[in-house]
Amino acid sequence: MDEIKKLFDIPYYQLKHCPQQKAIGHKTDSGWKFWTTQEFVDDANRVSRGLIKLGVQPGDKIALISYKNRPEWNIMDIGLQQVGAIGVPVYPTISPREYEYIFNDAEVKYAFVSCRVPGDLLQKVRHAKPNIPTLEEIYTFDKTEGAPYWKDIFEEGDMSEVERRKAAIDPDQLATLIYTSGTTGNPKGVMLSHNNILSNVKSAGPRLPLDPGNKALSFLPLCHIFERTVSYIYMVNGANIYYTGTDNLGGETGDLQGVKPHFFTTVPRLLEKVYEKIYNKGLDLTGAKKKLFFWALDMTDDYEYDKTYSGVRGMKMKIADKLIFSKWRDALGGNIRGIATGAAACPAKMARVFSAAGVPIREGYGLTETSPVLTLSHFDKGGALLGTVGTVLEGVTLKIDPSDGDYREGEGEILAKGPNIMQGYYRKPEATAAVMKNGWFHTGDIGKFVTGNNGIEYVKITGRKKALLKTSGGKYVAPEPIEKRFTEEFLIGQMMVVGEGKKFVSALIVPAAEALKDWCDSNGVACELHPSPHNETLNCISPETLKDEKVRAKFDEIIKAINPEFSHIEQIKKFDLLCDPWDVSTEELTPTMKVKRRVIRKKFKPQIDAIYDV
Repeated sequence: MDEIKKLFDIPYYQLKHCPQQKAIGHKTDSGWKFWTTQEFVDDANRVSRGLIKLGVQPGDKIALISYKNRPEWNIMDIGLQQVGAIGVPVYPTISPREYEYIFNDAEVKYAFVSCRVPGDLLQKVRHAKPNIPTLEEIYTFDKTEGAPYWKDIFEEGDMSEVERRKAAIDPDQLATLIYTSGTTGNPKGVMLSHNNILSNVKSAGPRLPLDPGNKALSFLPLCHIFERTVSYIYMVNGANIYYTGTDNLGGETGDLQGVKPHFFTTVPRLLEKVYEKIYNKGLDLTGAKKKLFFWALDMTDDYEYDKTYSGVRGMKMKIADKLIFSKWRDALGGNIRGIATGAAACPAKMARVFSAAGVPIREGYGLTETSPVLTLSHFDKGGALLGTVGTVLEGVTLKIDPSDGDYREGEGEILAKGPNIMQGYYRKPEATAAVMKNGWFHTGDIGKFVTGNNGIEYVKITGRKKALLKTSGGKYVAPEPIEKRFTEEFLIGQMMVVGEGKKFVSALIVPAAEALKDWCDSNGVACELHPSPHNETLNCISPETLKDEKVRAKFDEIIKAINPEFSHIEQIKKFDLLCDPWDVSTEELTPTMKVKRRVIRKKFKPQIDAIYDV
């Protein structure tokens, strides 16, 4: 991989070492469409020549926006890099006001957009265009009446100017500008160079169980650095990329069954949804089949990575695997060699259950500012420890800083150094200085090192510095570990701990709708679900159900059972149940599914006040 110096070298590396017939593809109305490695390179060069003809200069900003991942996005990404332009990937779900802010801050010159339904994303960007003086034109990845098509810029012919520009680009030159979703205020543009991202590709890539020709299913958004860096790793490893959407994954006709992938990345919430479906199917069973299902599930309770079973326990695990776990693997396509999860904390229960069932789950940790991976669990034996986010990547240095906060022994803020650390926030020197101090990037995350039985040090995330709340008694509480533990419970879908300035800690809880419906049906409680008015793929629970004494008592029972795992000050004293799931569309979650605490505190202030109004 030494010959890869800049990001746009990656497809050429694949072309030289392991050219693929199905290098990258997505599903269209007429079926799967793929680009060979050669076709990928050829189209990227057509883009580069076309951008030069348009007058694009090195340093010009070009926005890429798509509802679903698609090869055209990658082709544009490589094509614009080759001429020295800066890619600005943008989430499709943000408002016209946010488009306006990002486009003006970055001084975007051209935008390339997809259209989920004819014209909707195009219209959203067009709505903002009059207030964006630098934006010259909007092109579409889908043929849309009245809008220029992305292939309209394609140019054939001489490559000399493209090659001249490629040679002039330094590996430490800015390659992309990624605006963080942020939980408060306007997003900041994270400046990442070719070398920033490539250092991550080269150090994280070997940890993934991928061989040339393996199938990688991709559905996390490419506008987020996590999936984007992984896509470069796929290309380097010669994996075939199958782009799809989260709405096309499950079921007999879904892409997990159709593609039968060897690997994919995900976020914990999607794993939880898969687990909920598996669990609900178990609840629907009867008699001996139901007993067998939950017997097998109970077998996973003490699972640890690399644990081997012998004797009677070994025989029981083989029986559970043949009768139950093999069906889980089949539901995921039957070929899974590994799944990597990131962007949010993964409940240990999810990693334990799936891994015990022969679907290896490994967790990683990082930020947009770190390109993104700082730590990653290996899939090889001895490379992972449940409850941690793996070991530090080669070339990266982490240290735990306990100096600025009230932490437990061994804990502190995670500071990082390495070639993957961003160049800074675009046009925000003060914001950059606030996180870059004495050569260390201050992540804002709280963590510690944990030594495994093999003597290897792993990193454990224990909270978020800004998320710390302070009770009226002056005690600090980290909400995230509490929330992470409680959401391992099947009936709890989402949870946020509250209690800033209060005598005790409480919680807002969104029950897992389908799981609660099953529980209610089995316990004689009336329960009706209806689609969320904000997102029809999510279900709401009626207020009457959540007021039911049996339902309240069940959640009280769950809380009392888990509370002893935490210190007295961290224990949940009161709670309220909410009907409607938190979602990106209602701005309670960031696009990467992180809780916007400020928004939720403001939106549900009456409920929080009622908890403490005694």
